[in-house]
Amino acid sequence: MDLAKELRHIPDFPRKGVDFIDITTVLKKADAFRETIDQMAAMIKDIDFDLIIGAESRGFILGAPLAYATGKGFAPVRKPGKLPSETIKAEYSLEYGKDKLELHKDAVEPGMRVLVVDDLLATGGTALANCQLVEALGGHVAGVVFFIELLGLGGRDRLQGYPVLSLLQIKEQSV
Repeated sequence: MDLAKELRHIPDFPRKGVDFIDITTVLKKADAFRETIDQMAAMIKDIDFDLIIGAESRGFILGAPLAYATGKGFAPVRKPGKLPSETIKAEYSLEYGKDKLELHKDAVEPGMRVLVVDDLLATGGTALANCQLVEALGGHVAGVVFFIELLGLGGRDRLQGYPVLSLLQIKEQSV
């Protein structure tokens, strides 16, 4: 299945000049969603890891079923104030602003090998913040895995030092 053909592009969202890649068209089709998780699981089969973390919200959508498919646990990374127990925080830059993420302090144990999962790698700010959270808790980033990588935005460069894998690579398009 050509998963790239299942994606929807929305020009000028969330602001003018951004070509938003919508994965909901993949998620709503059971065969496409299953194929995405199966291909991502195959892509990471040789990585030694203990836990998957995924950032709100599309990191949840892909990270949790990927954790299930690989027999690993999952820990959510959320916007501030959304997790009920004690957290640590990381601030990061987006393509169009700044934001913060939190992770439960007990989500990652020292020495734990963690796989960071998200839907899209653009400039790498969200992924780098996730890696920083893992490392702040004494964990080791075993890899950073994406469904889609937008080429030409420097995300992979920003994640130097971490193993980065992406299922689909798409040339960034101006709108």
